[in-house]
Amino acid sequence: MLKRTAHETLLRLAKGFPVVALTGPRQSGKTTLARSSFPDKPYLTLEDPDVRLLAESDPRGLLSRYPDGLILDEAQRSPQLFSYLQGVVDSRLVAGKYVLTGSQQFGLLSGISQSLAGRVGLVHLLPLAMEELELAGSLPDDVDQLMRQGMYPPLYDRELRLEDWFPAYISTYLERDVRQMVKVRDLNAFQRFLRMCAARVGQLLNLSSLAADCGITHNTAAAWVSILEASYIVFLLRPHFVNFNKRLVKMPKLYFLDTGLCAWLLGIRDGEQLAFHAQRGALFENLAVSEFLKARFNRGQQADLYFWRDSKGLEVDLLLEDGVNLTPVEIKSGQTVADDFFSSLKKWCALSGKATRPALLIYGGDRELVNGNVVILPWRRLAQVAALDRSASR
Repeated sequence: MLKRTAHETLLRLAKGFPVVALTGPRQSGKTTLARSSFPDKPYLTLEDPDVRLLAESDPRGLLSRYPDGLILDEAQRSPQLFSYLQGVVDSRLVAGKYVLTGSQQFGLLSGISQSLAGRVGLVHLLPLAMEELELAGSLPDDVDQLMRQGMYPPLYDRELRLEDWFPAYISTYLERDVRQMVKVRDLNAFQRFLRMCAARVGQLLNLSSLAADCGITHNTAAAWVSILEASYIVFLLRPHFVNFNKRLVKMPKLYFLDTGLCAWLLGIRDGEQLAFHAQRGALFENLAVSEFLKARFNRGQQADLYFWRDSKGLEVDLLLEDGVNLTPVEIKSGQTVADDFFSSLKKWCALSGKATRPALLIYGGDRELVNGNVVILPWRRLAQVAALDRSASR
């Protein structure tokens, strides 16, 4: 089993909160992490129809069978349990008594906010981070292979082919999560919508354009993007509204939480296709953004990641926010450092007045360099992105 960075975060939260919740996409390793982190706790999954029936018909009786607490997998499947959990937790405060997992953040977080607010320590568990793969000796040597394979745990701890796993994952996701969350009458239309989202990876999310290309209404497109967010398929990077006396873009940028899934939806089936694909640069940018997101989530932090772009096209790919501090990050897939890599970073530093803070440039090469106030880092250094993030924010 691959060691997960979030393990220590879970244990830390369990010392202070009576309930710990672990949420993330299907197949990201939530159940494995919960059971390995709390091996002495009984385990129940609400995917089991018998367990779910008992939870719905006699929730008080179910919880009374486990006076010392338990792990409840896919807890959002029985939302009425949250109110009963509140009563049990409030009657006798015991740190780390219950562990909840869920693969639909809207369902799980809705139950938490309504009944368990202030009582839950929350961790978002995404697919494997490069740091975790490197520690396990499983990090691919080639960045194209990494982007194409993605980082879902089953692709690293089992004998699985990409052409077997991704179609099954997409099919299962469509058949289970989408039907549970909203009544999508035409699953083929939703799958087409999913592929059109992949074609827009790293771009500003224009819902009107996306809806028109998919033959659906603007409201439907907005609802379907929310579904993809809720089930941890996509991540919307919000613009940072810093006023530098320029008109700022207000639309978010669209990223996938796993580059392998995005590459599969784009029809990329081998390394040669990826090497010459028009979206290779966007996938590389997606890789870097998702690594910073994983690093923060694994530490139990909020995302606090943004981009910055004005109406004249000046853009910084990523801003790392830490309190009042911002660290700009530029992301380039090329293996050769070119002069134009630095233009946006230098202009942003000049406009923001934060020229003394180091900026980061992540690129597709293999050398670590420094250019003025810009630290240039090869893609493999993303495996230490948590350390980079902490040092950059000081």
